[in-house]
Amino acid sequence: MVSVGYPHELLHYTYDPSFPTRGLVIDSKYGNLLKVDSNGNILVCSHGFTFLNGEDIQKYYPNKFIQRDDTDRFYILNTLFNLSETYLYTCLVDFFTRCSRYTNLEKGFQHGDLFMSYRSMFQDLRDAMDFIHDMGALKGHTVKNLEKYVIKDPNLPVLLTRLKVTAKVFLVTNSDYSYTKAIMKYLLDSNVKSGNQKESWRSYFDVIVVDTKKPLYFGEGTVLRQVDTNTGKLRIGTYTGDLQHGTVYSGGSSDFISDLLEVKGKDILYVGDHIFGDILKSKKHQGWKTFLVVPELNKELQIWDKKQSMFEELKRLNFFLAELYKHLDSGSQECPDIIAIQTRMNVLTHRMDMSYVQMGSLLRSGSRQTLFASQLLRYADLYSATCLNLLHYPFNYHFMAPPVLMPHESVLQQSTDFASTELTVTNNIVKMTRN
Repeated sequence: MVSVGYPHELLHYTYDPSFPTRGLVIDSKYGNLLKVDSNGNILVCSHGFTFLNGEDIQKYYPNKFIQRDDTDRFYILNTLFNLSETYLYTCLVDFFTRCSRYTNLEKGFQHGDLFMSYRSMFQDLRDAMDFIHDMGALKGHTVKNLEKYVIKDPNLPVLLTRLKVTAKVFLVTNSDYSYTKAIMKYLLDSNVKSGNQKESWRSYFDVIVVDTKKPLYFGEGTVLRQVDTNTGKLRIGTYTGDLQHGTVYSGGSSDFISDLLEVKGKDILYVGDHIFGDILKSKKHQGWKTFLVVPELNKELQIWDKKQSMFEELKRLNFFLAELYKHLDSGSQECPDIIAIQTRMNVLTHRMDMSYVQMGSLLRSGSRQTLFASQLLRYADLYSATCLNLLHYPFNYHFMAPPVLMPHESVLQQSTDFASTELTVTNNIVKMTRN
């Protein structure tokens, strides 16, 4: 960003992993960073590193709601790559907001006769991120520092070896062959020092496809080519032959995988970490079974274990709110005092959010699920912190989600759960006791 004209003071910022989470939304009109639920209702809002309260949020969004489908204005940050992008955009907004050389306006900043909008700032950031990926700078740096950036687990070749005994295994990636080869050799090829015969990483897969251009791959796709593994170059012409073990292909479409492996979409379990490019598109377009890798789950589970009592209290407060209105109808003039309960719920939600990163949990804000969580539940058949957890199950295991009660079905269950709990509201303090 500095190389294209942005102030050198931006170099003083250092990435702080405790601030961003995935699933946030950038509002390129006002420069705000939003956390929303599945319907677009705003859960958290920040401008730079300043978190806005309810009144400030309503100045920008009177209904505390956004139209997520307005993709020209709102950009969803769902991938792991987006974490650094999220933080950098926050730094940009924070810097220009605080810098005395610039005048703060509703939709950007003024400096003399120059106006810089939040939208143009965001576009510059997007162009910079695309440049890093397209020119190979990020991948080149990664390949030179594999031990630093790539997590190697000895259980990965174990999982792939066991899978191949009972199923066909394929690798589909947007990366080119040279980068894929470097990563997979590091992860899968045997250690020469161990004395074992070195085995090619390609032997773990029945089909390998690079340069897939997902999510386009799950639709019309691109031209299917064969890769010369000796040179890394593509062979001329479209590939029309049969499956060859260990052969590497480039491009094509997901239909090619089904045809080549002679399987139907419902018989494929596809593992990926991109909720849009991997999971949503493969599910909607091909009907594949999907497994979403969510690395943040390890931390989410640790915090959930420690803070679950807060969530249980939130559930009880929700129940008590309903109880206050239980015997009232449209003819009632009584107006229950719920301020203390709402205040306590807000306090609990804030305390729960602060247990995670500054923008809160990836999956919820208090008792409300985030946009990311709703997409996960809708499109992922399975999800876990790592695909290596499959090692803990037999490969003929039938995964089934527990039955979920609809709201009208859960009324009796809630009444039973909380029947022995009393609520006392005194001096705006909510106190709950068990009988």
